[in-house]
Amino acid sequence: MAQEIYDALVIGGGPGGSSAATFLARSGKRVLVLEKERFPRFHVGESLLPYNRALFEEMGVLSKVEAAGFNRKFGAQFHLGNGSKALKLVFRNGRFNHHTEALQVERAAFDHLLLQHARASGAEVREGWTVTAAGNDSDRAYVQARAGAGETQRLESRFLIDASGRANLTGNRDGLRLVHPKLKKVAIFAHFQGVALDEGSSAGDTVVVRLADKWFWLIPLSRQKVSVGCVMDQEEFARLAQTPTEAFTRAWQSSVAMRRRLERATPLGPFQTSGDFSYYNRRLIGPCLLRVGDAAGFMDPIFSAGVYLAMHSGKLAARTVIDSLAAGGGGQARLRLYERRVFRAMRFFWDTSLAFYTTPFLELFLEPRPTFGLPDAIVAILAGELEGGWRLGIRRKAFFGLVWLQRRMALVPHISFAEDSPASPDSVL
Repeated sequence: MAQEIYDALVIGGGPGGSSAATFLARSGKRVLVLEKERFPRFHVGESLLPYNRALFEEMGVLSKVEAAGFNRKFGAQFHLGNGSKALKLVFRNGRFNHHTEALQVERAAFDHLLLQHARASGAEVREGWTVTAAGNDSDRAYVQARAGAGETQRLESRFLIDASGRANLTGNRDGLRLVHPKLKKVAIFAHFQGVALDEGSSAGDTVVVRLADKWFWLIPLSRQKVSVGCVMDQEEFARLAQTPTEAFTRAWQSSVAMRRRLERATPLGPFQTSGDFSYYNRRLIGPCLLRVGDAAGFMDPIFSAGVYLAMHSGKLAARTVIDSLAAGGGGQARLRLYERRVFRAMRFFWDTSLAFYTTPFLELFLEPRPTFGLPDAIVAILAGELEGGWRLGIRRKAFFGLVWLQRRMALVPHISFAEDSPASPDSVL
């Protein structure tokens, strides 16, 4: 008896893989998800963007997400480490935003919810299955996979969606991975209790604290639990020759803004580390193959775009597969369009994340002026508005043009990272 062929095989059950599988299954396609771990499992990257909501609605999972009771997020804050300057972004204040509220999620529960929804939508999901090999040609794809220590099984499909995350299974196989030479970072992180949070609607804000050569995130999962991490150069971490706990403590104690937040806080578990930030694959497609989420590229998580880009690319990949199956062919033109759209979405956040490490960008970013609605455009992009057309595109280019000018003349006051710098009023946008 001939082996049954799936319409799509999805490697990985994280947000990108679950989203792709859900969209495919809800359109009546036969889809199999292979996930090497068993959910729920811990994962960092807990802050979502407002535009995740539209994806939840399209997937039919919004009511489940809302019922899960995740912490609500109405904005994001950016502070200099010396406490001299801050910018508070309120999503509802941006005139280009269509969605004005996001969530802070514990990824163990959130990812499990999405994977369960994919299964409930009709996808076949196998947890504890490790993909050991994958191949694709002009009209067929296959994987070799095994459950635990069991026998390896060959599975075939018309399309392969690589959502393997930073394992980057097919990208590494094909030698496509490019690491950004200026963004070789390491993150040290843990969950804390007793973190000093704002009151009122800003209590759920993501807080980013920027020092001269590193930055911190604070993501309130609840009033009692906050994800806190420090991102620094890998070279600095190696040079310190300290444990993650020692390096993290040394860093936060050097910052006025972080001391205010953490002086009474204690970690809820051991510190963890994650490295090799900011890479992308030169190609996101191949014959009958699409890469989504971190298997397309991973960038420094300053602007909390990871989950959104994973789900956005998962949706686009599913639509590409659905349209190609309907047309009865491999659909290389559709795959190339998918690649262009995902690269474009990644570039929005990639360029901004890279610029965040430059002082001229930070000076303009922390000193918003209402000219031509440029701050509104930046807020919309950081909220996840990727289809804003020329109105956002031209304003984004104008903002980066001003950053170029700021390098040559002081359009706005210069900033200092020195701990004795005088404080200035917070900006609210």
